[in-house]
Amino acid sequence: MISPLAYVDPTAKIGNNVEIKPFAYIEAGVEIGDNCVIMPHASILEGTKMGKNNIIYQNAVIGATPQDFHYKEGHPHKVEIGDDNRIRENVVIAGSSYDDGATKIGNGNFLMDKVHICHDVVIHNKCVLGIGVNVAGECEIDDCSIQSSYVQLQQHVHVGRYSLIQNGCRVQKDVPPYVILGGNPAAYHGVNAFVLKHEGVEERILRHIANTYRLIYTGNFSLEDAVIKVREQIPMSSEIENIMSFIQNSKYGIVRHMKEE
Repeated sequence: MISPLAYVDPTAKIGNNVEIKPFAYIEAGVEIGDNCVIMPHASILEGTKMGKNNIIYQNAVIGATPQDFHYKEGHPHKVEIGDDNRIRENVVIAGSSYDDGATKIGNGNFLMDKVHICHDVVIHNKCVLGIGVNVAGECEIDDCSIQSSYVQLQQHVHVGRYSLIQNGCRVQKDVPPYVILGGNPAAYHGVNAFVLKHEGVEERILRHIANTYRLIYTGNFSLEDAVIKVREQIPMSSEIENIMSFIQNSKYGIVRHMKEE
């Protein structure tokens, strides 16, 4: 299953039933799990470990040297990839800048053409990153989030679960769970109700989520006061607790703009 026209370093660990196409390039120490497919001209560089059932498409570069002034040339840099990911053409995933760190991609993610993932980014599970999305260093993207084409996430941004960021947004602050973000400057456009309904979230919980964000975005309160109002007025559920925890743990603040009517 390994083409004689591919380069695979003898120290690379290749699992069972892995297919490596002509002109693929696999460096020393790379680990590739069972049933992966590495397409022609894909490069899997030193420091990369991936699980099973991943497909890496043409011209993708996994484990690139970090484009970060803090990175010391020649130091190890790591990329850890889980299972069942689709990493499409021309994607670049940089390794970590720090010896004890790693750029991490979880399970079941879909990274489309020309996505660029910078150093020390963490992407959890079942996320979609559209064409040309750029994710700057040390961002974190929680489960089931969608970044539409050409979204730009600036450094340290945390994106909450089941959020949707619309085409071309430039995001500088954290994106709370379950919201739709759009425009420039990026602004709150409502709750991602269609996806949440598809995932089986009850209508009652959807109303509570919408009322929570109504207090946060239209209540004319400070964020701290809005959190207090939510705890006083909104019945608690795992979804509401997730919103409260996300806001209270945000290091750089959340996007506070609201779509203009």
